[in-house]
Amino acid sequence: MKNISIFGTSSDAGKSTITFVIAKILQDLAYSVAPFKAQNVSNNSHVCDDGSEIAIAQYFQSEVLGVETSYHLNPVLLKSGRGNSASLIVEGQVVTNKDVREYYRDLDLLKPAVKRCYEYLDERYDIVVSEGAGSPVELNLMDKDLSNIFIADEYNTKIILVADIEKGGVFASIYGVYHLLPPKLRENVVGVIVNKFRGDLTLFDEGVRIIEEEFKIPVLGVLPYIPFNLGFEDSASLQNFIQKPQNKKLDIAVISYPHMSNYNDIEPLIADDEVFVEFVNHYVSLDKFDLVILPGSKLVIKDLKWLKDMGLYEQIQNYKGHICAICGGYEMMFETLDDKYALENSEPLVEEGFGIIPSNIVFEKKKVLKKQSYELFGESIKGFEIHHGMSEKYPLSYEKENFKGTFVHGIFDNDAFRTKYFKSINSQYIGYSFDEYKKDTLDTFIGEMKSRLDVNRIEQSVL
Repeated sequence: MKNISIFGTSSDAGKSTITFVIAKILQDLAYSVAPFKAQNVSNNSHVCDDGSEIAIAQYFQSEVLGVETSYHLNPVLLKSGRGNSASLIVEGQVVTNKDVREYYRDLDLLKPAVKRCYEYLDERYDIVVSEGAGSPVELNLMDKDLSNIFIADEYNTKIILVADIEKGGVFASIYGVYHLLPPKLRENVVGVIVNKFRGDLTLFDEGVRIIEEEFKIPVLGVLPYIPFNLGFEDSASLQNFIQKPQNKKLDIAVISYPHMSNYNDIEPLIADDEVFVEFVNHYVSLDKFDLVILPGSKLVIKDLKWLKDMGLYEQIQNYKGHICAICGGYEMMFETLDDKYALENSEPLVEEGFGIIPSNIVFEKKKVLKKQSYELFGESIKGFEIHHGMSEKYPLSYEKENFKGTFVHGIFDNDAFRTKYFKSINSQYIGYSFDEYKKDTLDTFIGEMKSRLDVNRIEQSVL
């Protein structure tokens, strides 16, 4: 069988979403399918079943498909680093901090890891659906393109183009990308999916005719814009969430610092019909909120300094309501944060924290990566840890009065904890099942997409 590459005709065309939709459709046709992305750039990551670290997009895709998670799904991950550098994670483990130019110069050194992981999946699954990155025809970077050109050329994959009509210029982007592809890859293009159409889809019937008859590219479907508040891959997708709570019981502020990470901790709140979530990224009074959440951060001390510069540090200090701090936010709550190895900063430094927790945080070279069940706040909670900061006195969590803090991500996914916690803030809160919400949302979304795609042509392309 043949594998598939999902190429966007622009950035943010919806490749991550289309990847799991196509993969799930093929899985429902009785093929075994795995998602893959050679290289991802994201601060939003997750710990896998094998204890490695991959981008949240590939983790979420694997969740949709119910496949085992491992570093093979995303062999190269770049996360924000100090200055112009990035934290380079290869096959699930931090390798080094590299200057971005140095990273591109040494890119060929990463190809063996990408090939090992891709071939591992190829041997075990009928079909590998590979997500591309950005545009596949950035001509000055095509020789450095691991996720698009390298995979499609090396493994002769079939290619599905995804075009975002919402941005405008959809015809130029489709025509341009198709004709700028190397001839070998152009021959492997199955067709194009026109994504994120708002309004009456029949209004694009003439557009379909133009693409098929004049461009000679099959249109596999025109997909409507449907809000999908799950699997947020980056801060851009996070800001596009749609929320209209009908039975609001709680107003929650999420402090959105510049290097905020693990946005998925907030998904159960965005989905909650009794909760209104506001992302706060500027000076504002917090008094109107029932709960303030300080989420994860890739660069904790930099984000802590940002809070101080913005005046939000003082606002949080004076806030009398409930506070929940997760991972990087948890680290900020200690008396001091000691980056003695300059893991986050250009030189070693100690920064004063909020002092809510009577102890100190030290950033250690070895990153903690754990995925397990934790006994937290009176509940058994499935979650994961991913942090350099360590506390000998409070290595997992701290709780007092109106404050809860923990290194563990995923706590709000737990219905029992979330319901008990929110009831303690407002006794009128009822609660809901996040797992049921996810299943219903995915089933509805994939079903709608499937009904508008040429499933037969897609299946025939891999046989």
